[in-house]
Amino acid sequence: MNILVTGGAGFIGRWVVDRLLRDGHQVWVLDDLSNGRIENLEGLGHKENFKGFVKGDIKDRHVLGHLFIHQFDVCYHLAASINVQDSIDHPKNTFNNDVIGTFNILELCRRYNVKIVFMSTCMVYEQAWSDKGIKETNAVKPASPYAGSKLAAENMVLSYYYAYELPATVIRPFNTYGPYQKTGGEGGVVAIFLKNKLAGKPLQIYGDGTQTRDLLYVEDCARFVVESGYSNKVNGEVINAGLGEDVSINELAKLIVKDHKHIQHIEHIHPQSEIPKLLCDYGKAKALLNWEPKFSLEEGIEKTEKWLKTTKIL
Repeated sequence: MNILVTGGAGFIGRWVVDRLLRDGHQVWVLDDLSNGRIENLEGLGHKENFKGFVKGDIKDRHVLGHLFIHQFDVCYHLAASINVQDSIDHPKNTFNNDVIGTFNILELCRRYNVKIVFMSTCMVYEQAWSDKGIKETNAVKPASPYAGSKLAAENMVLSYYYAYELPATVIRPFNTYGPYQKTGGEGGVVAIFLKNKLAGKPLQIYGDGTQTRDLLYVEDCARFVVESGYSNKVNGEVINAGLGEDVSINELAKLIVKDHKHIQHIEHIHPQSEIPKLLCDYGKAKALLNWEPKFSLEEGIEKTEKWLKTTKIL
């Protein structure tokens, strides 16, 4: 197939591109490099079926118009503003990128009848109230402009499915980590903790550390993303993916660093948007896509740490 990946130079995006190339598809990447890195695509761009990288913005309809001439079969739409604190500080930027940008993509997908797989987030949910985990039917709670923008974009995507019969799927991966994730402020907790461990710095935990996360290794996430684009069974659906196990941030820190004296608790920078318990029920993905995670948390952390030791820390 001919496939477009927006945000394809990002952390999850590069793994999606890698998977698609290995599956034999013709792949184009669009990324403005505001969060992604061109270095993430090293080793992928030389492959014969990698058709091109375009540095461009999803808000630029001229750039999008030229790209869609390639008659894509699927558009994996991962490009977005993803930083929660930035969305609180600058909500207009997040809204423009995540809602207006998605609208631009939808219009071209509708014009050319391109299936869209829209990358949303588990941050749209209210907390898990039991150990059964969060299903797609659970209550949502947009506790940040990031979550609000993602929900708005989700609804636009689904409206195109109902109004125009556009093949469309909304995916909500839980907290994804692994190689190529940034280790700075916009990175995930696993990447930041591992970077500090390797640098001999303390692991800093926001708040009391009892908040839990369902941590999904990136290769499992990429497989989920890609297979959502292959299947007609998930058109018009919202689908979760996660490990199906949650871990408190305190427990995660102790798993990563053995000397607990290197763990510090600091004041939370955005407590109002904190979700106390995140735990994924991925039963729908298993039923419709036959998908389930292959990597345990311990295996994923080991693979990520090994990668960080052999690369320039981001």
